[in-house]
Amino acid sequence: MGRRRKGTPVHGWVVLDKPEGVTSTQAVARVRKAYDAQKAGHAGTLDPLATGVLAIALGEATKTVPYVMEGRKNYRFTVRWGIATDTDDSQGEIIERSAARPAKTAIIARLPDFIGEISQVPPRFSAVKVEGARAYDLAREGADFVLQARRITIDDAALIEMSEPDHAVFEMECGKGSYVRAWVRDFARALGTLGHVVGLRRLRVGSFRVESAISLESLEALGHSPAALERILPISTALDDIPALAVTGSDSVRLRSGNPILIRAPQLARLTTVRDAYGGAREGASIQGLTVFLSTAKGEPVALAQVAEGELRPFRVFNFGSSTT
Repeated sequence: MGRRRKGTPVHGWVVLDKPEGVTSTQAVARVRKAYDAQKAGHAGTLDPLATGVLAIALGEATKTVPYVMEGRKNYRFTVRWGIATDTDDSQGEIIERSAARPAKTAIIARLPDFIGEISQVPPRFSAVKVEGARAYDLAREGADFVLQARRITIDDAALIEMSEPDHAVFEMECGKGSYVRAWVRDFARALGTLGHVVGLRRLRVGSFRVESAISLESLEALGHSPAALERILPISTALDDIPALAVTGSDSVRLRSGNPILIRAPQLARLTTVRDAYGGAREGASIQGLTVFLSTAKGEPVALAQVAEGELRPFRVFNFGSSTT
């Protein structure tokens, strides 16, 4: 018989407005404590310097974390020109200086070269793994290592404000694996100077936006009250981009046992409509391999499944006790 997990079986998402100076791990621990939750995790690390949206999954919502991490992210950040640091932000040691300051016209002219699919080497102080070790641990130890460049996507980047020569404010939308600090480092060098991040705020990750976020201080002040529970969003919030189907009670039992179910005619029609909406209406198009979110008629999550040979085959099952979902 397995050991019972400590805490309350609470499930869902909390959109936290992370304060500066707190690590993502510390923020998760404090939210988990606020709810006395059995399990918690986050969808995308924010540096201690950064503020803004930290999407925190509680309980069974942790099974949907990968889908949030695949979502687009929006940032607003401030660049300090003329100084490079070993961390590419204001928390690092200064390693190089430049007297050059880019003109606004030069910044705007060069921006298109840093939008789209580009090559980027992650910062040395990052969570990227090098032979099993985190790069930031190796960097702190003074180890000699090289990080490989990788392809990332910057959907958009714009200069928002430049009130004085030393600083500029930008906004960016980007995909998974993109580092704002590395982008600033490379962009500054392309402009003939140096630069690092002195302020960073995440405005959105996936479907979670800063407008609906709650501060850590406010959340902790709510204690174990109904108002605190109202801040928990449904698990399905993380799955907005995945087609959803309702299943019967008997089918939900089969799915939660890890067994596949046959696709019914109404479900097939729905999946065909989804395929067409995503541009799949072409000769030979198929719904095979499509990922589907399955729930009961009352909206309780059942499983994530894949379409295969006329069946819905569960690969991630949601199991709830007496809890908040």
